[in-house]
Amino acid sequence: MLTEDTEKYMDYFRMAPQLFDALLALVGPFLVKEYVVREPISPDTRLQITLRYLASGDSMKSLSYAFRVAHNTISKIISETCEIIWNCLKDSVFLTDNEEHWKSVADEFERLWNFPNCIGAIDGKHVQIQAPPNSGSTYYNYKGHHSINLLGISDANYCFTIVDIGAEGRQSDGGVFRNSKIGKRFETNSFKLPNPRQIEIDGPELPYVLVADEAFPLSMHIMRPYPRSGKLDIEKKIFNYRLSRARRVVENAFGM
Repeated sequence: MLTEDTEKYMDYFRMAPQLFDALLALVGPFLVKEYVVREPISPDTRLQITLRYLASGDSMKSLSYAFRVAHNTISKIISETCEIIWNCLKDSVFLTDNEEHWKSVADEFERLWNFPNCIGAIDGKHVQIQAPPNSGSTYYNYKGHHSINLLGISDANYCFTIVDIGAEGRQSDGGVFRNSKIGKRFETNSFKLPNPRQIEIDGPELPYVLVADEAFPLSMHIMRPYPRSGKLDIEKKIFNYRLSRARRVVENAFGM
């Protein structure tokens, strides 16, 4: 596939060959195993197995046939490789907590989606799991299956800047945010956000906010739409439209 059909390679791994090579250059040295009794599985195969699993959610058994590696070995490879990818990329991919970076995110939201003072769009996604032993209904969500919650904040270009992973599926998005380290840091104002600023001449100074849907509470750092009661005037309808336009980037990020 790599040499004959780049499109199928992209579809199989959800990653272009050039990007795969760049990622392998970063994580490859940490994936090398010592030769003991038999030749170890190469770093590129380990990364391919992990990317295919992340791209498809396929079973370990199915992946074992595709890569001719024992399914119990595959489970270890995926766990180890995911941790290495996280450690190698977390500092360069996620947002640095300083005023300059928050302002750059806000400038992009205003430029692309006409929503000023926006430092991110926030939403939660349920990731389906098998119920852990003796967990009862802790992970059972309103959609009718067991899950953990992936809470993500996206910038204006569909890239996640902050994530919280692992909350029980029965919690609402607002509850996950409130109990997460992210929510607690916003509540205690420990993020290095820019000072409030005017968005119009002689207008009030307004804080920088996250845009969210109705599942989140209105607060100093979260802006949600007006309730859709059918009694909104034109100004509130326009506000809801503008907020929805900015907020949909996180929905698109999850879709991608």
